Amino acid sequence: MSDHVHDENCEHDHDEEAVFIVTDEDGKEHEMVLVYTFENNDRAYAVLLDRNDPEDDGVIFRVEEEGEDEVLVNIEDDQEWETVMKVYEELAALENSEG
Repeated sequence: MSDHVHDENCEHDHDEEAVFIVTDEDGKEHEMVLVYTFENNDRAYAVLLDRNDPEDDGVIFRVEEEGEDEVLVNIEDDQEWETVMKVYEELAALENSEG
């Protein structure tokens, strides 16, 4: 999957939400909305929610640079996934306690 990730370096108008088309393992396409980004161990990660099912769990992708573009990549490594989930849960808990 290679979709542009919108950030402060983009030259786009960011009034609209960042929407990506993600194909699941069954070949079904989902419109996903970028809701959160964070970094861990010098790597960037993006959290996306299904636009048509906002109550569904979010999906986390690693953000990698490909030339001048940024692409979303599935996290294949179990150890990396566990680390990312711990960081995300800590950030979510911190954000919920502040709100």
